[in-house]
Amino acid sequence: MINLPAGTKIWLVAGITDMRNGFNGLAAKVQTALKDDPMSGHVFIFRGRSGSQVKLQWSTGDGLCLLDRTPMVRF
Repeated sequence: MINLPAGTKIWLVAGITDMRNGFNGLAAKVQTALKDDPMSGHVFIFRGRSGSQVKLQWSTGDGLCLLDRTPMVRF
């Protein structure tokens, strides 16, 4: 389990995201689509086209973390 600091916002990015994107591509999408700073400490959740893959990106203060989850069932 990951404990987030109090006051951390969780953003669900609307639309379909290309799951081939890594740190740079997802950070660029945060800047252009949400007009937010990817290093703000908030959690950004991206969903793939089929709905079976999710990526979470957040800043720990000294870098970015990227969590990739592909479950057997759809969300």
